[in-house]
Amino acid sequence: MFDIQNYASFVAAIFVFQLIPGPGTLAILNATARNGVGAGLAAVLGTLAGDFLYMLAAVLGLAAILAAYPGVLAAAQWAGVAYLCWLGWKLLRAPLRGQPGAPAARHRGRVHFRQAFAVSLTNPKVVVFFMAFFPLFLHAGSTRVTLLAMMLHVTIISLLYQAGLVFIGNAVARRLARWPYARLAATRLAGVALIGFGAKLALDNK
Repeated sequence: MFDIQNYASFVAAIFVFQLIPGPGTLAILNATARNGVGAGLAAVLGTLAGDFLYMLAAVLGLAAILAAYPGVLAAAQWAGVAYLCWLGWKLLRAPLRGQPGAPAARHRGRVHFRQAFAVSLTNPKVVVFFMAFFPLFLHAGSTRVTLLAMMLHVTIISLLYQAGLVFIGNAVARRLARWPYARLAATRLAGVALIGFGAKLALDNK
């Protein structure tokens, strides 16, 4: 279908990759927990925009440039480490609604979009991943239309899955709203996890 080889396996692989949590998933759930469905969906769009840029870069052959100039990849990775750790530190220190004396911390959707977009760009190895993943389902006669169809599949499936996370996460957050210290623990845990992702990326860069 759509000139994609092993179409069912291609779709199944995308779903499996979505089930693997990463910094983008964390950014989406944190935005939803703090500011509701609208913020969560804005974070979803930010994550998708970052992933789409990496898919486009993969299709255009940016991975070949990164392979030829490893310093570019290393610089981008260290920038990603710094951003993830900074964002995690902000979550560790951020006041929450429901805490005594803490002001309401509501942000516009574009703030969550920018944060999720930046988080999505913290791992330039995604370009290499797509360069390795897409050829598995192409044949010798494939055209750019096939690549476009594959990119749209990844984007649409990611949108459906991540939007589902937003609505589920919002339902959980509303239940936790009665227990502010539970929400505090969840936010602090998200901060620790982001710093952990940054540390893992730093170790991978060695």
